Amino acid sequence: MTKIVPTNDHLVVEAIEESTVSASGIIIPDTASKEKPMKGKVLAVGPGKLTDDGKRLPMDIVEGDVVIFSKYGPNEIKIDGKELLILSASDIYGKLA
Repeated sequence: MTKIVPTNDHLVVEAIEESTVSASGIIIPDTASKEKPMKGKVLAVGPGKLTDDGKRLPMDIVEGDVVIFSKYGPNEIKIDGKELLILSASDIYGKLA
């Protein structure tokens, strides 16, 4: 498998598909979830953003974290038949504990 090593404050994320059926069994149409933030598992993390004075700002997200991110932030790529997302740390709203 090809390994992606992100640069700066970029991350490689595999999207986690949300269920289209609610806990009570109601089927949720695609149109209802189109504007919601997305959830995904972090597969790789860059070393952090480089500041103007040459220092690295460490990332507070690590491989294996499950994050919530902007639907419009990531770039979609396909590696070895697997669909992945590359996004910047600023596109992440938070991580699930």
